[in-house]
Amino acid sequence: MRNNIVHKAKGFTLIELLVVIAIIALLMAVLMPVLQKVRKQAKAIICQSHLHQWAIVFEMYAGQNDGFFWSGDFVRDGWEQYCWTEPLRPYYSSEEEVRFCPTATKIRADGARDPFAAWGPVRQTGQNSGSYGMNNWICNPLPDIEFIHSREATKDNWRSVYVDNAANIPLLLDCAYVEGKPYVLDPPPEYDGDISTYGVSALQMKRFCLNRHSGYVNCVFLDFSVRKIDLKQLWTFKWHRSYDVNGMWTKAGGVQPGDWPQWMRRFKDY
Repeated sequence: MRNNIVHKAKGFTLIELLVVIAIIALLMAVLMPVLQKVRKQAKAIICQSHLHQWAIVFEMYAGQNDGFFWSGDFVRDGWEQYCWTEPLRPYYSSEEEVRFCPTATKIRADGARDPFAAWGPVRQTGQNSGSYGMNNWICNPLPDIEFIHSREATKDNWRSVYVDNAANIPLLLDCAYVEGKPYVLDPPPEYDGDISTYGVSALQMKRFCLNRHSGYVNCVFLDFSVRKIDLKQLWTFKWHRSYDVNGMWTKAGGVQPGDWPQWMRRFKDY
């Protein structure tokens, strides 16, 4: 008579299971920061891709208008000739995604927190919203207009693409609002996510000084090139004709590392 041999399936012991779980947890701890970094890098690349598309749109507009921009005069010409979203409307797709940096796709009104909040919708333009904003010193008011908003001298405007050192003039970039007009004395944000309001004309660099890409923002310049800008580097560009690129918030102007808000001190100095 043949003996029947029964083989028992051997299971994992509790210790073996704990070891496997510990190894998985260790691998996750090692890989998660790497994955997060890759995800951030991917969003920054997509952001730059969107801005390359905007560079083409701006170039098309300038090419069909003898190199000049719109008036920027809200009082006389309304929103249609004030801010970039409307004059450029015939030149860009209605596809909403291209107006947003991938790190800031939810609008502030829906609970998004700065610096990762988008602006809009803007009442004058219906449902427009986005997270890029224009350097609004770039516009072409009529010759008899001395000031926009009764305080912004039009002699400082960049009116066309035909200027020297266009690669040093910001055009469109990551922004907390649809536009901004920085002044050389504008201070940095007091904390990460501190932004100005439309009622304050001397704080508008805060609109662009957004920590969306680990210490930098992406920007289209007036020569239609696209590159990233370190946050402290924002104060070194020629925002308008009278802007001092060696102002008080630059190394040439005497700023010290301790002069910056605590959250910005780890970033590169310029």
